[in-house]
Amino acid sequence: MTARRLDLPLTLFAVAAAVELVAVAADVTALQWVAKPLLAPLLIAHLRRPGPITLALVFATAGDIALLVPGQTAFLIGMLFFLGTQITLIVAFLRRSRPPVAAMIGYGVVWAGANVLLWSGLGALRVPVMIYSLALTTMAAAAAGVSRRVAAGGACFLVSDALIGLGVAGFEPPGHGVLVMATYMAALYLIATGFDGRGPTGARARDE
Repeated sequence: MTARRLDLPLTLFAVAAAVELVAVAADVTALQWVAKPLLAPLLIAHLRRPGPITLALVFATAGDIALLVPGQTAFLIGMLFFLGTQITLIVAFLRRSRPPVAAMIGYGVVWAGANVLLWSGLGALRVPVMIYSLALTTMAAAAAGVSRRVAAGGACFLVSDALIGLGVAGFEPPGHGVLVMATYMAALYLIATGFDGRGPTGARARDE
């Protein structure tokens, strides 16, 4: 029986993720500036080659940095970068396979319901959020056709950004920031390790 090879980038990703969660829970902004910008680049290092997921993670890195800056302008810039992430993932997923009709209908209902629910609280951000959320739910639906792992990643991404939308609209459940980051980091991990079939050890794995 051979020992599993350690994947250093994923190990460092786990460390950065833990530090980020602690920083968010304790509201230590300086520590968030250290940990958050490392998350997507460490997954890029795990992938070790260019491709659509790498490009999506580059957009996510830029978005993460923008969202660390206070203010609505920075928020909109971050949303624009993450729109690039969603569009890149949609193209990659649809090239791999067609999503199930049930996923398309289900996520369509989620998109409409969420926008109706949040509309009155979003103010000037209504249209940008509507456009971004359409790309987000399309990505999640497309992810459902790739694999169970990628589908879970797409769903986590949707939950994370939905929680951000709730916060923008003035509704923040207890532990809001930690929930946002936990689901976001899970999304990146599941998509990055699931799309090309390479699991945590870096070896090509059977599709889950």
